[in-house]
Amino acid sequence: MTSVILGIDIGTSGCKALLLDPQGRVIAADTATYGLSQPRPGWTEQDPELWIEGARAAVAGALAKAGAVEILAVGLSGQMHGLTPLDADMNVLRPALLWNDQRNAAECAEITEAAGGLEGMLAAVNNRMLIGYTGGKIVWMQRHEPELFARLRHVLNPKDYLRFRLTGERATEVSDASGTGLFDVRTRRWADDLIGRIGIDARLLPPAHESHVITGRIDARGAALFGLPAGIPVAGGGGDSVIQTIGSGVIAPGELQTTIGTAGILAAALDAPQPNPDGRLQVFCNVAPDKWHCMGVSMNAGGAMGWFRQVMTAGFGTGALPAFDEIVAEAAASPAGARGLLFLPYLNGERCPHPDPQARGAFVGLTARHTRGDVARSVMEGVVHAFVDMYALMRPMGIAGTIVKASGGGARSPLWRQMQADMFGCDVVTTEGAAEGAAFGAALVAGVGIGIWPDAGTAAATCRDLTREHPTADAGRIYARANDIYRGLYSALRESFVALSDPAFEGGADV
Repeated sequence: MTSVILGIDIGTSGCKALLLDPQGRVIAADTATYGLSQPRPGWTEQDPELWIEGARAAVAGALAKAGAVEILAVGLSGQMHGLTPLDADMNVLRPALLWNDQRNAAECAEITEAAGGLEGMLAAVNNRMLIGYTGGKIVWMQRHEPELFARLRHVLNPKDYLRFRLTGERATEVSDASGTGLFDVRTRRWADDLIGRIGIDARLLPPAHESHVITGRIDARGAALFGLPAGIPVAGGGGDSVIQTIGSGVIAPGELQTTIGTAGILAAALDAPQPNPDGRLQVFCNVAPDKWHCMGVSMNAGGAMGWFRQVMTAGFGTGALPAFDEIVAEAAASPAGARGLLFLPYLNGERCPHPDPQARGAFVGLTARHTRGDVARSVMEGVVHAFVDMYALMRPMGIAGTIVKASGGGARSPLWRQMQADMFGCDVVTTEGAAEGAAFGAALVAGVGIGIWPDAGTAAATCRDLTREHPTADAGRIYARANDIYRGLYSALRESFVALSDPAFEGGADV
């Protein structure tokens, strides 16, 4: 019988379960998908029972593929910032408000004002109160659903609701707590003064542990629900954006991780909680107890290529939408710099380095000689320029990347990896763990929790390289010039973005 660690990741569109052996090898994995609801523009909600049913199906699927195994521990990960509201009996009061829900802008502004402005927020938690964060969602519920709020007794993030259903324990850990906007990442404790200022009862929030700490054991109800033996230890785990860095082997200074999913993330580990000027980056607690996590999040990465495929390639070939590989093949025929064409990927506003929901996408430098391949390449390059733009904010923190570990769906593209190598001027690698996502990191952290690996650094070292791209000097020089131009475009176009955001332009209204 093979000994394994079970990692479970509660994603936005599905749940992944993964079985990892003590040598860091994936024995089996399975995914179950589910939907979400958007009852109004900008609102995204999900029934938490979908997470439980998805987790049950994914765990059962992974176990069926693995054969006879002994589960040593369970690690949890999940989408961050979600609000799962529970009453005194731990019953769900309403569908969860997800990370990308945009309804609480006014409440986030109120919280910031109560904190003493942006300076006060940074002093309290070292982060802005971004619209996606849980804190603003709690205040929104207080303002707009007072009858439900009167019954609210507990608030959990998605993976922590799964923990409750597995163990009966109400708990979180420091990385997911960081994403509520109510957690002092420097002291790794809830920001009690801020919580009091905004009128939230601190008892709504669960105890926050270090990520590797065993927070409970599968109880009788959890065992019956998931078909697992009772008594298996369950570790704290981590929020997906943070824990996936250890799954890529990123734990030491000088290592960067890029993630090209729908959004784009540039992340690095810190040995100390560095100041966060203007709060344009996010500084969270790392899943390693002596480290912190710095990241910038662009709202548009793989999603920009999805838009290009959907909108800009009509009539391609037979008339059907092309495969991603077909688009990339045309982009690869265009030279570095896309013949002087730049793309600003702000199709859904932007978060970092420009926290601006009114930012808009733009092609700059377009001429009649540009081909479809040039335009496709400029979209891909624009995503990487955004990473380099975020990296410029990190450098004053002492972050100097010597290697980039690429993850997410975009990491499957050698061209996108080569662009990163050329723009960052260092090798870009992919690892086995990154290909498996946050569930792999969750299993590693649980392994640390039960002593399979002595610390997070040792666990991260199990991540084996799959591919490696080296930088090329000629392309690097072209990209350096292009990035200098790119970085000036947002400020040059900002007033135009504001003007174009006027609701009068929506729906063909008279202007």
